[in-house]
Amino acid sequence: MNQLEALQIFVRVAELASYTRAAESLGMPKASMSTAVQQLESEFGTQLLHRTTRKVQMTLDGRACYERCKDLLADMDELRSMFQQGPQALRGRLRVDMPTGVARTTVIPRLPEFLRQHPRIEIELSCTDRKVDLVREGFDCVMRVGTLEDSSLIVRPLGAFAIANCASPDYVRRYGMPRSVEDLANHQLIHYVGTLGAKSMGFEYHDGVAYRTVDMPGAITVNSAEAYQEACLAGLGIVQAPVSGVRHLIERGLLVEVAPALRAEPMPVSLLYAQRRNLSQRVQVFMSWVAELMKPLLLPLPG
Repeated sequence: MNQLEALQIFVRVAELASYTRAAESLGMPKASMSTAVQQLESEFGTQLLHRTTRKVQMTLDGRACYERCKDLLADMDELRSMFQQGPQALRGRLRVDMPTGVARTTVIPRLPEFLRQHPRIEIELSCTDRKVDLVREGFDCVMRVGTLEDSSLIVRPLGAFAIANCASPDYVRRYGMPRSVEDLANHQLIHYVGTLGAKSMGFEYHDGVAYRTVDMPGAITVNSAEAYQEACLAGLGIVQAPVSGVRHLIERGLLVEVAPALRAEPMPVSLLYAQRRNLSQRVQVFMSWVAELMKPLLLPLPG
């Protein structure tokens, strides 16, 4: 095994904190993972990983080595394709994460075009409502919707989703059409939380000066975008969802917009990637492609 392969193995083990998961992701025997790391530790003269009965952790030297390895491997990717032209120049695996709705309605239908342009790229696409750990889980980039927490990740803002208040026609027949904040006390809200047990933000609206929230009753709380939409279609209450995700349902008469004067603040959409001196060209190309796909669906960010 050459040293470059050993570095790639070390990076994957460090990111996944598991020899077993690293072996599965790379399609290699677990014993090869351990041998590669031991080879590097012998050559570098320091312990890189500390293995307990529950997980694998980087030592302080291992963390420093990991950061340098990420840069080195990115440089090698660039070097391999430096003198090549055309789609054959981009090769390798891309691991990305994005919301299920965006993947299903926007990215996956157009993905054949991207892969025809870049036939030597392989994509691992994760779709989840939870916030994945980009570095630990080995993602090249992730798309996130909503306000971002401070982090060491690099952010590429794409725009913002306009938000609409929606309910099913059956719900409106039963409860009436809300038009003011005062009306909301007599309506049901489908509550969305990232983690069950957390407190719902309530109904968000702009009062002419600032965005505010008001508590509303509701019989159901969900923690996934798909369940949120399905609960609305079932007539269980009002949702506040991106216009691009519900427009087709409104056009088909399955949902109706309610309280249009009380729209929530647009939700920012961003691509995030780990801080690296030289980002792989295939990641740059993919992010630019996704940015163009999303542009017609998003409002420009202020400023």
